[in-house]
Amino acid sequence: MTAFRPEGQLIQEKTNTQAMSSSASLHEAFYLGTVLEGRALLCDRNHNLKVDLGCMYGIIPYNEGAVGIDTGSVRDIALISRVNKPVVFRIIGFDRDSNGEEYAILSRKSVQQDCIDNFVSILKPGDVIKARVSHMENFGVFLDIGAGINGLLPIDSISVSRIPHPSVRFTTGQMIRVIVKSVDDMGRLTFSHKELLGTWEQNAKEFAPGETVPGIVRSIENYGIFVELAPNLAGLAEYAPGVQAGSHAGVYIKSIVPERMKIKLIIVDSFDAEYPNPKIKYYTDSEHIDHWVYSPDRCEKVIESVF
Repeated sequence: MTAFRPEGQLIQEKTNTQAMSSSASLHEAFYLGTVLEGRALLCDRNHNLKVDLGCMYGIIPYNEGAVGIDTGSVRDIALISRVNKPVVFRIIGFDRDSNGEEYAILSRKSVQQDCIDNFVSILKPGDVIKARVSHMENFGVFLDIGAGINGLLPIDSISVSRIPHPSVRFTTGQMIRVIVKSVDDMGRLTFSHKELLGTWEQNAKEFAPGETVPGIVRSIENYGIFVELAPNLAGLAEYAPGVQAGSHAGVYIKSIVPERMKIKLIIVDSFDAEYPNPKIKYYTDSEHIDHWVYSPDRCEKVIESVF
């Protein structure tokens, strides 16, 4: 599936830097309608964005800043938050300022509209696409799917194992794969991620009874302690005093019971540590998923997703 690229991926490319090497090359980009990218230097009191074009500066007028900004469906924070970050645009004209200095007039909205017309509008539930982590909140992750157009990945759709905050899985700017979960009448997108991280059996095959393996304590209950072995796999350990949620642990695997989706553990040790987020392991390279079943075939409890 052909996709528009998230903001931040074009700015260092040779074609982009060459286009900004001279006034002549910027004028050529204007005539060709070339999509470029530059760093937003400031947002003025009228919410116009000033952009570094290398050999000159550019201005994105307020009403050209984003699709929906002039109708109020997109808030002004969408422009303010772009300062010191890359923004995508086309050059739509040139002018001179009060000092006689030439500057370019830019439109980010036109690139976003192309992205909507030629990419977003044809997305359907189950489609798997690449996206860039824009920013994270307690409730989920905002993703740039192309040209600064954002969608939401709710926290409960990130992985089967429950997490306290998306930052335990992702970092800002990271490229990830996601599944389109829904597209509403306003064109707003919601995504899922857990279906790409493997079924219970696929994850459980990485472990065996008798092994002692690393894990992360996710929750402490009266009946035991849930320890995450992988983003889509957790086991239940016997209660141990002094263990805290978020701690790293070494756990001994007592048994693996596919019929009940149970992994019984014993915590050998728990401790505080700051390790980088591990590389995401995706279990499929499919570009579309209609139906995904997490639970084993012989398990009475069925956990599935239908797109």
